[in-house]
Amino acid sequence: MFLTGTLLNVATVLFGTLVGVLIGARMPARMQASLTTGLGLFTLLIGLSMGLRIFTDPAAQPGDDLAVLGAVLVGVAIGELLRIHDGLEWLGAWFQGRLSRDDRRPSRIAEGFVTASLVFCVGPLTILGSLANGLTGDVELLALKSLLDGVASVAFAAALGPGVALSALTVLVVQGAIAAGAFLLRDFLDEPTVLAITAAGGVILLGVALRLLELQPVRVANFLPALVLAPLLVHLASAIRDALGA
Repeated sequence: MFLTGTLLNVATVLFGTLVGVLIGARMPARMQASLTTGLGLFTLLIGLSMGLRIFTDPAAQPGDDLAVLGAVLVGVAIGELLRIHDGLEWLGAWFQGRLSRDDRRPSRIAEGFVTASLVFCVGPLTILGSLANGLTGDVELLALKSLLDGVASVAFAAALGPGVALSALTVLVVQGAIAAGAFLLRDFLDEPTVLAITAAGGVILLGVALRLLELQPVRVANFLPALVLAPLLVHLASAIRDALGA
């Protein structure tokens, strides 16, 4: 079943959030700030490793890096027009209004939801694991991702609160959709496609890291269309190379 790995991932995020909330309630503010910084630094490292693959991976071809750059620029323009980031923040704020019980204390439900959703859903294991689960039923990669996300959700929830649990819905929708799409589009999802999506995802994760480190309030969700555009432009670049070489 192509949802097996995704359901496991949802369960670990919910459990990790519960543990993190229980710990966070007894944690000094300075330690919560340090946890957020640590997560930001690690997210920065992951984003760099993903983004640099378009330059170092043997499957990368000349011009693929420019194709990914074009996808990022066009993708963020589309995201800004559609106001995707505003929509995600509105959804998080809606949940915050429904779940916050004490108006005297500020809640970070929206921030936890948006940040955790992006971190859990644009990493390489999200793509590769969902593809493997959809194409062959193999859950090994998503099982590994589930373990990592479970640990990360403890830290996220301790620093950002119970809103992290809402990211389980995003994980369910995004990974489930990728796994289902992998079965339907299995002839199209070749290695250059996965590489392009991974590189674009690395750029998005760098934006998440900048937000976690409070260096720049990047509207990261508006970059998400790049995940769709990157493989399309990479295949277009490949077709142009073939035409010129013919």
